[in-house]
Amino acid sequence: MSITILVTGFGPFPGAPFNPTGPLARRLARKRRPALANVRIVTHVFPTSYAAVDRELPMLIAKHKPRALLMFGLASRSRNVRVETRARNSLAPLPDAAGVSIDRYVITVGKPSSVPLPAPRRPLLGAFHGIVPTALSRDAGRYLCNYLCWRAAQQASTGPGPRIAAFVHVPPVRRGSRRKRGKVSLTLDDLVMAGARALVAIAAEARR
Repeated sequence: MSITILVTGFGPFPGAPFNPTGPLARRLARKRRPALANVRIVTHVFPTSYAAVDRELPMLIAKHKPRALLMFGLASRSRNVRVETRARNSLAPLPDAAGVSIDRYVITVGKPSSVPLPAPRRPLLGAFHGIVPTALSRDAGRYLCNYLCWRAAQQASTGPGPRIAAFVHVPPVRRGSRRKRGKVSLTLDDLVMAGARALVAIAAEARR
């Protein structure tokens, strides 16, 4: 039986003129592995704005009916990969890439302070093992990444929504060919290699 996995990244945002999660998502769509047979991979790069997430995520789910979401975001101050385990009902008054901020401190009034993300945590940790240090995280921040986590968890909690909603924070990558002392050593190729393994883990869980 064929299944669909929606893989997403983000575009640039203030302080991050290059966001590797967009190219990462697009390159994962071209991956071909026996373990991904009968898996349709749909990719989407969100503009880093609250309005784009609210508008485009429901449209993508309604159109493609994915069994699983694999979402990537940039943790610009981290050197590790973080597999997020929950979404926080929390906002920071920070403008998005469109210059818009939301004038409240919670995403949805009257809802719990956090909700779990339905994702295979340990298999995702294993996918990145040996490529980059990886850990589980209970704090996706209070910006667009966490906002997408919250909206995705909402979609996954409804009947026709995806069964799996996984979010992975990735660190900055080295864009040049030469490593500089004190700078990041991870490359986009490294992320693509690990991301393909994460796709396999998500596909295996989605088939159950």
